[in-house]
Amino acid sequence: MNPEAGFAFTRHAPPPGSGSFRSRDARPGPRVREKLVVADGAGPGVVEQYRKLAASLHHAQAQRGTRIVMMTSTLAAEGKTLTATNLALTLSESYRRRVALIDADLRRPTIHDMFDLPNVSGLNDVLSPTGSETVCGVFDVSPHLAVLTAGRPNPDPISGLTSERMQRLLKAASAEFEWVIVDTPPVGVLPDAGLLAGMVDAVVMVVAAGRTPYRMLARAVEAVGRERIFGVVLNRVAVSDIWGEYGADSYYGYGAYGEKR
Repeated sequence: MNPEAGFAFTRHAPPPGSGSFRSRDARPGPRVREKLVVADGAGPGVVEQYRKLAASLHHAQAQRGTRIVMMTSTLAAEGKTLTATNLALTLSESYRRRVALIDADLRRPTIHDMFDLPNVSGLNDVLSPTGSETVCGVFDVSPHLAVLTAGRPNPDPISGLTSERMQRLLKAASAEFEWVIVDTPPVGVLPDAGLLAGMVDAVVMVVAAGRTPYRMLARAVEAVGRERIFGVVLNRVAVSDIWGEYGADSYYGYGAYGEKR
């Protein structure tokens, strides 16, 4: 346990049949296989774009100590959860860093679906105002990646997300792991992400190309705080133009993976 933060993380193996990634040969469930950078069919253009994002964050950590990264978007279905998951996988698989992926989208959690994990309990339970537990259970989905699911959906999670327990949890996670990636609801729709922004080191905005209205994006940026935004991921674009000179002749897009997130 980190005595200053007051939380300890207990590691659990994913249940049999779940989409764990204990090796490169592991196979995720059919719903997520084609979406993730560790999948056999992942396009090289997509994989390299995530590596570039991870490299930028790596430099930020070396220069400014960036450790806790919040992922959000303006609207729903822009790809923030997929981006958060693939960033966590890239940092843990390609960079071999210890990563915690936290599902703080407590109203509509989906991180557990990405790894086919049970979602009976999770962050909602840790943040419960009646809870006194200082042990937080996470799933070790690979040797370097731990996932904290959200738990059962909570229609009113504001008090928990803004609580001292949430601050202590993030502080403990940043002491235990080299990277903490936090998936949050769309900031243009709900206040949750805007309230959490003050607890993290950097915010990455996911924007769907040709879909997100500029005015709504501008308001979302102001809600989060322009100074906290590390960068923007432009989602659902063709990267074949980028890779054309290297012989890539296929269409790749972060959002071209079936079910929208």
